[in-house]
Parts: sequence; C-alpha cells; structure tokens
Amino acid sequence: MKRFLVIFGLFLLSSCWPSSVSFRDGSVPPEWKRFMVTTLENEAPNAPISYAPNLTELVKDAIQNRVGLKLVSDESGDPQITVTGVVKSYNVTPLALQDNDVAAKNRLAINAYFEIFISAPEEDVMELNVSRFADFDSNQDVGAIQDQLLEEINDQIVQDVLNKLLSNW
Repeated sequence: MKRFLVIFGLFLLSSCWPSSVSFRDGSVPPEWKRFMVTTLENEAPNAPISYAPNLTELVKDAIQNRVGLKLVSDESGDPQITVTGVVKSYNVTPLALQDNDVAAKNRLAINAYFEIFISAPEEDVMELNVSRFADFDSNQDVGAIQDQLLEEINDQIVQDVLNKLLSNW
C-alpha cells in the first residue's frame, strides 16, 4: 500500500510540474529588441583596474540573459536601450570600532552611477545612483576575500540596474 501511495504521489507531482520555466519578464515593451552597454568609466582611484570592465560585462550578461534582448556593439546596431555609467567610488573603511580604536569589521563600499537611454517606444532617460557594500572581519585581508566581496556587491548592483530598467514598464 505504501508503494502505491508513493507512486501515486509522484504521479500527482509530475502532472502538476510546469513544462517550462522562464525567468524572463514578459512586461518589456515589444519595441525593445537590441541594447548596448558602453564600458563603464572608472573614477574611483582605489578600484582595481579591471573592476569597471568586469562590471560592464556583468550588466551586459544580465540584460541579455534575463531580459532577452540582443547585444549590439555600437550605435549602428540601432539599440533601443543604451546603458552608460561611471564607477564613482571604491572604498574600504573601518566599521565597528572596539577598544583602542581597533576595528572589528570593515566595509567595502562601491558607488556607481548609470544612465539608461531608451529610444522606444518613447524616448526616456533614467538615472540610477547605486551604493552597495559588503562587510568583513578586520582580521581578514581584503585582497584574499576581494573576489567574494565583489561578487556579492556586483550581484546587487546588476539587480538594481535591471530593476530600474524594468520599473517603468
């Protein structure tokens, strides 16, 4: 009897399971077909040299994969969306001071500014100023955990850009 119930239960679950799962937002305007992202400028003197280009690629990948638009490399590709931006700051600061002014925690904070130009269905310019951070113990070397911290922060920044892009539609 138990075996029958297990098989019956699996049958019910499999019959209710969706045949396909999509994470694409169906609410983007039909005019949106192509986009471009210019390489972000780096105005943050403390940022690694590769930070702005890496963040640029993450934004491109997110728009292409999550929104489903085609990436074009220049204006001749007639993009309906153009994203530009600047990495404004990249700082490590002490966060929680203990006795003798020794920090227990540090914070890696990044500020970036984006402009999203939309040409269709109607022209619009959206501005986005993003400040994100990740905290870490002061006894850890920031160089040793920098990749992990940047992954956490970059995921948040990219999500903010996507949220802004899709917020008005």
